[in-house]
Amino acid sequence: MDKIKKVKVGEKDYPELLNYIGNPPEALYYQGDITLASEPLIAVVGARKASSYGKWAAYHLSEKLSEFGIGVVSGMAYGIDAYAHKGAVDYGGRTIAVLGCGVDICYPASNRALKEEILKTGLILSEYEPGVPPLPFRFPLRNRIISGLCIGTVVVEAGLNSGSLITAEYAAEQGRNIYAVPGNINNVSSFGANKLIKDGAVPLIVFDDIIDELGINRSKKKSIAEIELGEDEKKIYDYIRFNGESTTDEVCRNTGRKPSEINSMVTILEMKGLLQTALGKIFIAK
Repeated sequence: MDKIKKVKVGEKDYPELLNYIGNPPEALYYQGDITLASEPLIAVVGARKASSYGKWAAYHLSEKLSEFGIGVVSGMAYGIDAYAHKGAVDYGGRTIAVLGCGVDICYPASNRALKEEILKTGLILSEYEPGVPPLPFRFPLRNRIISGLCIGTVVVEAGLNSGSLITAEYAAEQGRNIYAVPGNINNVSSFGANKLIKDGAVPLIVFDDIIDELGINRSKKKSIAEIELGEDEKKIYDYIRFNGESTTDEVCRNTGRKPSEINSMVTILEMKGLLQTALGKIFIAK
């Protein structure tokens, strides 16, 4: 059994993107490789009572992400979560499980073998101290960490009351990308994911779509014209491109955004290979 460790806000190994979310956890308890939490990550979430289609989609989507070196984050619940983790593990990729209880507790207990597989190369973490039980109110709050660790969140299959829609809401608040897998319009377990698409989430028609959208860790580097950027990300990239190396304060003054928002988007642009930072300066990646 891996030793349980603790990392606090401000310490070197605290996950980079969590610094830029509302209500970041003061500390994280974890087992496994904490450095994984600062690598490019995508959340893959969805219904506990998943259909065979949803399980298949979660598994193969995680395989595709793992193929390109992108870590998969989920909540180790029944259904979509479990198949998302398993797809990454079986491919030989890396995955993070964010729990709504202490990391010493396996919840659900039936996922004990999966937890052990995750820990071989991945990470289990929680904001709750060891021994804290998995009570229902803890899971929605946990979801802000799932989305906060990631540059984007994919909802694979979800009904209108699915907790995974809370994860998508957090992702939107955090300025992260939201994707959804289209589902059968006659299946209530797809209503939530389909509604996300109706409301503006990027639909993943084939698994390669997620790689095309992210534009990271490709065998062939994309040009800026081919990389999908959000409106605010593009503004920051264009400002640096036209004005040269700049400080966060300079970018804030000229874009009207808060320092925390700039830092979050710069980190995402670094992960996409477009910007670099050093000695307090932001500049175009070479």
